[in-house]
Amino acid sequence: MTTASESPHWFTSSYSANGGDCVEVAANLPGVVPVRDSKTPGGPVLNFRAEAFAAFVAGIKAP
Repeated sequence: MTTASESPHWFTSSYSANGGDCVEVAANLPGVVPVRDSKTPGGPVLNFRAEAFAAFVAGIKAP
């Protein structure tokens, strides 16, 4: 959960050059990685524990 003093700094992958149909993540919040749809920045946000998100990314990168 974010506090009033912590605002997510959203970014998309450098590989996302498809016209905005991608997800955005914020990696600046301790312990949590919020994820949202780039087409709906004011829409819902999914919050993942940082460890779970790191495991997800590692799984994607694994051969």
